Amino acid sequence: MLLRISEAGDLADYTRLTDVALRKKLETERGLFMAESSQVIKRAVAAGYRPRSFLMADRWLESMTETIEAATGAPDGGDIPVILGSDDALRALTGFHVHRGALAAMHRQGLPSLADTLAGARRVAILEDIVDHTNVGAAFRSAAALGFDAVLVTPSCADPLYRRSVRVSMGTVFQVPFTRISPWPGAITQLRELGFRVVALALADDSLTIDELAARGDDKLAVVLGTEGDGLARSTIAACDDVVRIPMAHGVDSLNVAAAAAVAFYALRAR
Repeated sequence: MLLRISEAGDLADYTRLTDVALRKKLETERGLFMAESSQVIKRAVAAGYRPRSFLMADRWLESMTETIEAATGAPDGGDIPVILGSDDALRALTGFHVHRGALAAMHRQGLPSLADTLAGARRVAILEDIVDHTNVGAAFRSAAALGFDAVLVTPSCADPLYRRSVRVSMGTVFQVPFTRISPWPGAITQLRELGFRVVALALADDSLTIDELAARGDDKLAVVLGTEGDGLARSTIAACDDVVRIPMAHGVDSLNVAAAAAVAFYALRAR
């Protein structure tokens, strides 16, 4: 149904979208996440996520009609609210300039089991305690583009479905199977039982270069990447089967985790 902002009633789904702490609580309680931009919403719908409502500036309605119909079965959204307003009204509601076409509040899906997430997978990325949503989204985008089959996130890792993560991933977070892995790093045992060799991307005197690891030709690899500041926990490195490093020049000893993920995913992609 098409509604103006003034007619929509409960708009809490869209308020204060830049307040991370508030949104984490609200979105958890309501079982939702935000999809931002027409392309991201299309990918979420294609992946089977159900919209709770749409919010967009009037000028975007025509270009979004096909996606709204694909999601709801009706070009006007049917029973799903399609909330319209001016650019200024959207900014006042959300707290930022909505310049990417539209927003949609989407229903979350239950996280799959580890075994279901990894069914048929040969290359898996594990994000340990990465707290920057931009880096999480970038890692998912690289995983999708470079042929990694799944992503696992540890209990303290940022939410892959937070708005910034989804936006930076360009919606590829909906295309790569993911789940949370727990306990960590104890669950490395489960990965081994599923046939994976688990490697830590870290600096160590006895580490392999990423080229040496790629040449070894392991059939199933799980690559663990660490948090932005301190890298991987010592307990994680000790629990892994190998430590691998990216050789660097000019005295540089590390890359941003998103850049390191892209390099590692390309070098270690299944052949």
